[in-house]
Amino acid sequence: MKTLSNMGFALFGAALVAISYGLARFAFGLFVPSISAELELTAYLVGIIGALPFISFVLATLFAPLAADRFGARNLAVLSGGFGVAGLVFISQSSGALSLGVGVFVCGICTGLMMPALTAAMQALVSRTMHGRVSSIMNAGTSIGIIVAVPTVVFLADAWRFTYTSFAVMAGLGVIAAWYFIPSVSRVVPANAAPPPPITRLQWSRLTRLSLFAFAMGFVSSPFWLFAPDLAVTLGELPPNQTGWLWFAVGLAGLGGAVVSDLADRNNPPITQALMLMMLSSSLVLLAASPGQLALAIFSAMVFGLAYMSLTGLYLMTGIRLLPGRLSMGPVLPFMACALGQAVGSPVVGMLVDGFGYAYAFSLFSVVGIVVAIISPAYPGHIDYWADLVEESVEEEPLQEEQSAAEETGLQAAYDHQLLDENGEPIEEPVTKEDNVS
Repeated sequence: MKTLSNMGFALFGAALVAISYGLARFAFGLFVPSISAELELTAYLVGIIGALPFISFVLATLFAPLAADRFGARNLAVLSGGFGVAGLVFISQSSGALSLGVGVFVCGICTGLMMPALTAAMQALVSRTMHGRVSSIMNAGTSIGIIVAVPTVVFLADAWRFTYTSFAVMAGLGVIAAWYFIPSVSRVVPANAAPPPPITRLQWSRLTRLSLFAFAMGFVSSPFWLFAPDLAVTLGELPPNQTGWLWFAVGLAGLGGAVVSDLADRNNPPITQALMLMMLSSSLVLLAASPGQLALAIFSAMVFGLAYMSLTGLYLMTGIRLLPGRLSMGPVLPFMACALGQAVGSPVVGMLVDGFGYAYAFSLFSVVGIVVAIISPAYPGHIDYWADLVEESVEEEPLQEEQSAAEETGLQAAYDHQLLDENGEPIEEPVTKEDNVS
């Protein structure tokens, strides 16, 4: 195994995320026009198939922490990549809805296993003071993968089978690299780390609200991920190869999501949650209103990409901050909720497209997003309006302690405080590599 530097591991992790998230999961929407035309799929069937990778993602995420402990980071990353290769090959050779559904389902398993494997490796290879920055860079890999998929649509719009075969080859190279660069370790926890405190009722309340907002955002975003290119081709009569620029805009604008979400977590998360969800909702209406104008469609995609990546980053940081010391739970719950929202939203939007058309379906989902944005004061931010309303009976002194603890915010602060030593102080020194790092 070759040892990577902190930044080297961040870039390597971003590359694996680009393959597992960008190519194996989110690139599917780009090829919906070509795939549905060749396989004669209705919008409702496409919606059902589009929900499958989100369902398998949730199932894989449930078992990923146990798998990381049992198999170690290297084996889990290789297993994830293997699922990616298999799923992409299935898609490239699919002859109907069943085989296509199997392929996208297997790709969802790849996505659900990859980030836990990288997180386990990060705890062994990366200094604790760099965990926040490395995680944000790896998370940006989704946008990179989406951008990488764009040239294949621009130049190979109708050759989707060849394109997915190429994706499978790239995933295979990722498997080889994972075996070479990732250590065979399980999660490494310092010996002097104190066990995390039990989850309080107030924490459960905030986690529940966070998960509900994440579910709603996933639900509202599902039309764009699944049907945006198809809408532009069907309603706007754009050439299929030009729809790739929509995903390019999504990926490019999404790179700014890490900056926006970190600034949001440092200031006022509820207001940012409302603003970003309003932006995401408006992008749906803008695309539905002007699908034939490429410039406006690209602008809509940029708004969507920035809003979506900012919200997922915000949910990640909020989950970590709400449950310090429980890395396998805090950030996982909102991501599972978001995937469940997309799984529920995909068949619903497919049914609406079949029954009422693209414009009606996209507009209805936009209305849902606006309604959820209005109730964003209930989002569990540093200024917790909802807690002020329902927790008035909590004693004043614990509230003051909680407020002072929330002053250090942002992704890095959340990681710095995820493990405490026996004296209750944050463990900030780099994690020592164990003997089983090989």
